[in-house]
This record gives sequence, C-alpha cells and structure tokens, in this order.
Amino acid sequence: MGRIVRSISRDASVVCSAIDGTDIVSEIEKINSSSAVITAALGRLAMGASLMGFSLKGKDDTVTLRINGKGPAGNMIAVADSYGNVKAYVQNPVVELPLNAKGKLDVGKAVGRDGVLSVVKDLGLKEPYCGQVPIVSGEIAEDITSYFATSEQIPTVCALGVLVDTDLTVKKAGGFLLQLLPFAPDEATDRIEQNINSMKTVTEMLCDGMTAEEISLMALDGLEPNVLDDFEVGYRCDCSKERVERALISLGREQLSELLEDENTNVKCHFCTKEYNFSRDDIKNIIKSLDK
Repeated sequence: MGRIVRSISRDASVVCSAIDGTDIVSEIEKINSSSAVITAALGRLAMGASLMGFSLKGKDDTVTLRINGKGPAGNMIAVADSYGNVKAYVQNPVVELPLNAKGKLDVGKAVGRDGVLSVVKDLGLKEPYCGQVPIVSGEIAEDITSYFATSEQIPTVCALGVLVDTDLTVKKAGGFLLQLLPFAPDEATDRIEQNINSMKTVTEMLCDGMTAEEISLMALDGLEPNVLDDFEVGYRCDCSKERVERALISLGREQLSELLEDENTNVKCHFCTKEYNFSRDDIKNIIKSLDK
C-alpha cells in the first residue's frame, strides 16, 4: 500500500498533498507489463489523479484524467476516488524510445504534445464537471499545473516522479500537489517559491528516505504547517460483472445481436485484466432487458 498525506499552513491559505505511490505504480507495471517510459508516464498520470481525487469532498466522488498527445503511448487514462485510490490504463504499454537530452526517460515524447489533457469530475450531480487544456509538455505534472491555472484558476505546483530500475521494476514513485487559496498573502507565495526551488526531485526525496508527510511539510516549511489527513492508498479497480453488463447494454441491440454468433463472449477489464464471460444465453437476456 502507498501513503497519501495532506498538510495545511497555519493560516489555512496553502494546502499540500503528497503521495508515496511506489506500490501503486509497481502494480501498474505488473498489470501492463509496460516498458520503462510507459511505466513512468502512466505512473505519473496515476499519481496526479490520486492527488486530485484526494482533494474531492464527497466519499463517492471520482476524477478521471485522460491524455492523448498523439505520441506512441496513445490514449492514457487514470481514475481516482476521493480517498486517493487509483486505477490506470494505457493504449500501448510497450514503447521504446532513446533517452532525452538530460539522459532521462522521454515521457514527453512518449505521450506527445499534440492533444489535450481532459479532466472529468463526477461529484454526484446531474452532469459531471468537464475541463480540458492543451498539452503543455506531455510530462504530466506541467500539464496538470496548466489545467488548474486555466480551468480552475487555482495557483498550483504539481511535481510527479517515477524511477524505473534497469530490470523495469519501480524503485520509487510519488508526487505532491500544492495549491494556494485566493486569500494567501504574498509572504506565503514568496516562501513557497523558496521552498520549491530548494527541494530535490520527488524520486530523489523518496530515495533519501523521506515520507509523504515529510515532503508535504517541507513544501510548506516556514508557514507553520499541520497534517490534516494521513491515509493508506492503493491501486484499486472496482470492475464487476454488473458493470461490464451495463457497458454491453450501451452497445445497443444491433451490436449485441452480432455477439450471438459466438457461443461465449469474453470481456477483459482494461484496468486490471480480469475477464468476464457471457454465454449466448446471457447476451440474449441482455437483449431482452432492452425491451423492459
């Protein structure tokens, strides 16, 4: 299990959530058998979704991040609940690219930069909140920062990192999301800038043995911060045969009738690879349900 922590400045004008999601991204790598650059890209998106989900108020609220920059990774999706639990999917799990100019995994090139980052928040209302921004870099953290600045007008600092070992296992993964509220004084803004400039990368801090709590408090150093929340968080897919059946119903009568040509229909969950089997009789019953 991972750990997610939220801290707040004494005057409640700045909030910072941080996550150690090494176990979560390790699970993502195992499920997808992904190459190093895809593990890094999808892991960052999952960490960002987890941090954004953790800021939601309702226990049944969810947030979905979708990004496709027309790079070789293709479509990438991460869905998180309000506790920070997350699941993720990538269209093309194996992509091989040379390292970038800094000698790092070229996440930006894998994701691409010709597209948008879409954010959908299901808050239990009649319609979900939807926002999207053009991709800035494909490096994920910058794109999430751009989303908050453009769509929600919230000054935000987002930092995400995934360190993949030579054997493709995940050494460290995590991130933090810091946001300033409208009444934050200039002194707080100046202090935050000093703190961020002095901090190492997320994976360097995790490799140094820092916890999510310590990272969140370091980001708010000098603002007399306190820890608000501290939870275990994990990779969690909520798929079920009932959910898959509802997805089949959405296909409509014509496409469902085509499935009757096969004795069995197998549907695999993109997020956890679990398979659900529907017999010809099951499909017939689903078609009958459309008449009710």
